[in-house]
Amino acid sequence: MSITIDVTGLPPERITFAPSPLAELGAMLHALSEPAHHPGLHSWATATTAALKPVLADRLTEADFMWRSARSDLLAPPRPGATLAEDLDWIDSLDNRRFVKAAFEISCNSSYESTVSPLDDADERAKVLELAAARGPRQAQFTERMLDDPDGLRIWLRRLFEDCEQAFFGDTWQRIRVQLAADARHKTELLQRKGLAETVSAVSEAIRLEEYGTGGQRLVLDKLSTGTTSATAEGGLTFLPSAFGWPHLFAGHAPGWQPVILYPVATPELPRPEALELVQARLEALAHPMRMRLTRMLARSSHSTGELATAFGITAPEVSRHLAVLKKAGLITTRRRGRYVLHQLDLQTVARLGSDFLETVLR
Repeated sequence: MSITIDVTGLPPERITFAPSPLAELGAMLHALSEPAHHPGLHSWATATTAALKPVLADRLTEADFMWRSARSDLLAPPRPGATLAEDLDWIDSLDNRRFVKAAFEISCNSSYESTVSPLDDADERAKVLELAAARGPRQAQFTERMLDDPDGLRIWLRRLFEDCEQAFFGDTWQRIRVQLAADARHKTELLQRKGLAETVSAVSEAIRLEEYGTGGQRLVLDKLSTGTTSATAEGGLTFLPSAFGWPHLFAGHAPGWQPVILYPVATPELPRPEALELVQARLEALAHPMRMRLTRMLARSSHSTGELATAFGITAPEVSRHLAVLKKAGLITTRRRGRYVLHQLDLQTVARLGSDFLETVLR
């Protein structure tokens, strides 16, 4: 599964790298509501949660469906402002249909690709209310309020975000905005010097530029969802760097909206994410009982093919076939000693397999 963004003929000047205060606030709110997704932010999340006034914490719970399990497109402005107020002005500029549709997408919508508004269609309204009710009475009440009074909820949401700025976001944003701006400048310069393929590779291993048809190009993002959009048709493509987003890679691709990609900024202590196909190949390689037995022996020391064949009572060609699968998945290393080739389990790669898997499904 993947999300594809058609970029055929898209000139570099219509590809934007810029930090967004609103997008980063959304990443922080997600980290507060799902701290298990972000073990590296444990200290920050604990301290911030403890310092929140009960009233603000209660209000955040009302609207957390917009950032908890999925990220609303309202939190990813295609033309980010320099301040949170400017980003909130963009939300205010949306008409009610776009505002409500974006607020309910994924968590309270039957289809992200749908263009039907619950403000206009009774069946869509009923679906939204049903999905909201499944998440508890609090979200059901909030959803009814938004459907009945979208203007009032828009004002309520802006005040909520402004209160977050005063409570914790403002100080944190001042500390990280320089880093995000520097990353955006670096990616912009890389795009100008090296082109889009190398730039997206530097953004994330989960994104690749793919050729198709006659002269066609598209970005393919490893995600557990499927979707297609066009940056050419919708006015361009925006990349938003995030200090609080890791390990998530957010891609806004709703019909009629300019595509937006929110990506985690790489830091020395964070390894680059592995591609979805590689993680899957490693799990499948270890699923075979004989290969699992081989890895237990190779974890202790290096062995030749003949030694492994003797130890497990199978032929050398059988061992070679299993070792080829493990090597292709990057799970073993080989070295030559005289006329023998010795194989050994790559312990560092195996140790990261669990976190690689978690990062992939959370991406």
